[in-house]
Amino acid sequence: MADPVDVGPDGLPEQKLHVTGMIGLIVFYLIIFISGVLAHKVLKRGDRKERQKSQVGSNTEDMMLAGRDINYFVGVFTMTATWVGGGYINGTTESVIKNGLVWTQAPIGYSISLFLGGFLFAEKMRTQSFVTMLDPLQVKYGKPLGALFYIPAFSGEILWSASILAALGTSLRVICGIDDTASIIVSAAIAMTYTLFGGLYSVAFTDIIQLICIFVGLIFSIPWMTGSPHVTMPLRSSNLTMFMDREQKYSLFFGKLERNDVGVWIDYAIMLIFGGIPWQAYFQRVLSARTVSVAKTLSFCAAFGCFSAAIPSIVIGLITMNTDWPATEYAQKLIKDDYKLAVPLTLLYLTPPAVAFIGLGAVSAAVMSSTDSSILGVSTMFTRNVFVNVFYKNASDRVTVWFLRFTVVVNTIIAMLIAIFVKTVYGLYLICSDLVFILLFPHLVMVVHCPHRTNKYGMVLGFSIALILRVLSGEPVLKYNAIIKYYGYVEPHTNDYGDTVYGRQRFPFRNLIMALNFIITLLTTYLTQQLFKRWPHLLKYDFLDAAGSSSVDPLTPTTPPEREKDELSLETPS
Repeated sequence: MADPVDVGPDGLPEQKLHVTGMIGLIVFYLIIFISGVLAHKVLKRGDRKERQKSQVGSNTEDMMLAGRDINYFVGVFTMTATWVGGGYINGTTESVIKNGLVWTQAPIGYSISLFLGGFLFAEKMRTQSFVTMLDPLQVKYGKPLGALFYIPAFSGEILWSASILAALGTSLRVICGIDDTASIIVSAAIAMTYTLFGGLYSVAFTDIIQLICIFVGLIFSIPWMTGSPHVTMPLRSSNLTMFMDREQKYSLFFGKLERNDVGVWIDYAIMLIFGGIPWQAYFQRVLSARTVSVAKTLSFCAAFGCFSAAIPSIVIGLITMNTDWPATEYAQKLIKDDYKLAVPLTLLYLTPPAVAFIGLGAVSAAVMSSTDSSILGVSTMFTRNVFVNVFYKNASDRVTVWFLRFTVVVNTIIAMLIAIFVKTVYGLYLICSDLVFILLFPHLVMVVHCPHRTNKYGMVLGFSIALILRVLSGEPVLKYNAIIKYYGYVEPHTNDYGDTVYGRQRFPFRNLIMALNFIITLLTTYLTQQLFKRWPHLLKYDFLDAAGSSSVDPLTPTTPPEREKDELSLETPS
């Protein structure tokens, strides 16, 4: 075994400044930055500019939705790149190593989610020319109550951005020897700057470059990894080199699903599928599509692209598990804290400098392709659904544009600070993801597909009870145990190292709470509708105006009527 190397405060090897990695990082960042800044001018020239003006109601919506002029090619790339970010690439590899392929649910879950989003929501949302995911909720429940859904939406998007920025900071420290804080600040600043210049135009255009970098960079790197003398060939799914010091009773690559954990597996699988739909980053692309056909097609194609992008990550996970790490320049075994760094570590220690140069660009591009989308999405919702619709209804187009830019800056800073100072960012993101699934998804389904089956009373009661039940179900990430203990609950205990292990649920409680949200909302709506219908004199106690909730003033459409008539006859530009 090689001599041990010096380690840093987190147990990772201290890296000196890596020149090749630094050059790769600078080159790819310059390409992305220049492309993002120029995208707005390139995509708004000549006849295209005039057509885009006729498709939106203001400069604000032009910036938010790229003139509703996203075609098939750009749409598929930007939709896929939004999901295939740094967290997706690194997280898939980490999950394969840590838990096995059976527990790596994100690739198939998000792929099905994109397909269902196109099948269930794309046509209805695009036909009605909404600007954000929250628009139909505000149409049905009123602007103040509808704005409440911004809370789980904001939490999920901003913590997702923070989690991938934090992952990038750790990765670049290992590969390039760059300080975490510096890399987070620079990456966030670049994504923020080109987003300020062109809004969705810049985000969509850079997504094309970023997705190409991801696919080419990772696929190009794999043959070099397998050619390393430290990798056991052919690759094996059992008797893995990395785990030779422990008994391998089953294939650690494929993993094992215990009977007691089936409920947990089902809970996460369904949450990924349906909880992956109500995200503004997804709907921003659907609503910016040139036609309904484009909106549906880009969802279906992105589902395939999302699944395909996971294959290189899974292969890199298998390569990592077949590597004799103490024999490499890394000079030590990989521990659990290192699994999240598997992609950058394999690039650094198993490939030549030139290949690592390309691979590092792919990793960095993956991070920014998700960060810019989330920041723009969450800023769009706050500007339109909170600032304009609730607090400043008479805001001019100029004021709204500048407020959107201001919000982009503020949200970028928030995500950046969370990434730098909070150590459990990814855990917090997972909590917010299940809040999106439990609180937001049921109501989005109802207001889009059966708006007459829900009203304000149903929404308030269903939302409130679901939130209370989720809080009482406990959360190990926040270090508190459950008050409501479902079947199979694992009681808190102390492990062999003397550390406190908090209790956890094995029952699919998230799906139960989400279903209860549906049922309570529908039942309460039916009861209040019948109450006010049979005893009209009780309408004076209708303090939420539920009897009139079906006639809430709709939000101003952004697509002119003549555009809708001619929509299907537009030709896709070359």
